[in-house]
Amino acid sequence: MFEPRIVAFCCNWCSYAAADLAGVSRFRYPPNVRIIRVMCSGRVEPEFIFDAFKHGADGVIVTGCHPGECHYISGNYKAEERVAKVKKAMEYLGLEPGRLRLEWMSAAEGERFASVMRDFTEELKALGPLNLERDGNEG
Repeated sequence: MFEPRIVAFCCNWCSYAAADLAGVSRFRYPPNVRIIRVMCSGRVEPEFIFDAFKHGADGVIVTGCHPGECHYISGNYKAEERVAKVKKAMEYLGLEPGRLRLEWMSAAEGERFASVMRDFTEELKALGPLNLERDGNEG
């Protein structure tokens, strides 16, 4: 049975804290989610997203503070703009844009974090594994 590999870029101040709360509260979500803590969702570069796909992720999720609540003022608006551009690039490259998701959550939303991860896992299961053609020169 296919279990998608997910890379979650979580902002330090809100969504990473939500992930931590999900863990300590024992809210269940699939173990196939790999969390990468970033200081702000606005710091997630397009290269990070494509690199995750290149190295085997079936899906990538960028999570951050709710709009208007970013600790860096407008970082989450930058993330929203970048994710939209990456989704367009994915379509151009023939990748399903549904493999990339953006979500906002506060530090108090541990249950929401777990729910979003379960939901995203189910969406990716429906899409199936990401099969990128390899050129044999990976490192």
